[in-house]
Parts: sequence; C-alpha cells; structure tokens
Amino acid sequence: MSITLSEAESRRVVARHGVPVSPFVTGTTTDDVVAAVDADPDVGYPVVAKLCGRAIAHKTERGLVRLRIPDEAGLRVACDELLAAARPDDGDVEVLVSTMVSGNRELIAGLVDDPQFGLTIMLGVGGVLAEAIRDVVFRLVPIDEIDAAEMIDDLATQRLLGEFRGEPAVDRQALVEALVALANVGREEDGIRSVDLNPLILVDGVPIAVDALLETDPA
Repeated sequence: MSITLSEAESRRVVARHGVPVSPFVTGTTTDDVVAAVDADPDVGYPVVAKLCGRAIAHKTERGLVRLRIPDEAGLRVACDELLAAARPDDGDVEVLVSTMVSGNRELIAGLVDDPQFGLTIMLGVGGVLAEAIRDVVFRLVPIDEIDAAEMIDDLATQRLLGEFRGEPAVDRQALVEALVALANVGREEDGIRSVDLNPLILVDGVPIAVDALLETDPA
C-alpha cells in the first residue's frame, strides 16, 4: 500500500532535486502562516492559500483553495476559513501559502512506476486544452538533457511553445533542466510510485510547478 504525501511535502521533495516550484511557506495556525510570509522575501502578495494534508486529495472540489489574496488582512481571513474547514478525517493539516503565479500556457509533467516498463517520465500539454489535445510524450528513466530535449520536440503542439499572446517562447533549456530534475527524483528517492506536477505554468517562458503530488512506498 502506497502513501500519498501532502502538497507541501511533495513540493519539498521535488524542489530538493532542482524542480522549479513557486515560492511557498506553510504553517499550522494563522499567526504562524502570516509570520512565515513576512519572513520570506520570495513569497509576495498576491498569494494563493491552500489547506493541505496527506488525507486531502481534492482541495478545489472541497473549496480549500483561496486565490489572489492581496494582503495580510485577506490572508488572515483565508487562513481562518481554511483551518475551520478541516475535518477530523483529514488528520494533520497545515496551510500552504504560495506566490500567485499566472500564465497563458500550462504543461503537465510526471513520473509513474509502470508495472511493465518500470519508471517512466511524462510531459504533456496541460490546462484547459489537455483533454482536447491529448498531447503527451513518455520516456524511460533515467534521461539526460538530450532525451529531455527530444521529449519537448516530440510534442505535437509546437506552436504553444513559441511566442504566444505577447509572451516569449518557452525557455527550452529551463524545461530540459526541469525534466532531468524530475527524473532524478525517481532515481534518487527510494520507493517512488508516482509524481504529478500539474500544472507547470510557463512564466515568461520558464516552467514553474504550482502543485505537486508524490506517491511513495511506506518504507
């Protein structure tokens, strides 16, 4: 039986290996969260706040996400509401607060331990277009930068990777490095069952993970 880590735990694991994630802090009380935001120069308003824990799988469906919080007063209200929404079966919870990241293009990336092929890495088009386009590529882990570059080139929707609605083309080297870092999570962490980075938002062409979910063996 596998264990699904909380978003905060998952973010910390992938970030440790070099996967770019949006700046974030956590806390178990409203005062702790506000103090953490004040103390971290990388986390700036507007922010997004989420209630997270290992037993919380569907934050959006339960209304456990607050977007575009403009200031400390708004953050305090959001934290109070999120903590009050916790249920006994949620177990240990905390509020995750991250810099609000936005962009017109989203990708998805992930790892899965396939019973037939072993550990594989995936890259695809994300966001509202994901289901319509179904543009996804896979490689076996390990990969190097050449493999990662080929994954990007193999996506059918190359126009989305060029200049788009006034935004620059995707920084292919940054995306290559993010994919190699993600593959290294599977190589260097024991017992990885799956990792989901959904979405990877392209900010000035650079991929930034704003959500992460990691499933691992209990050991």
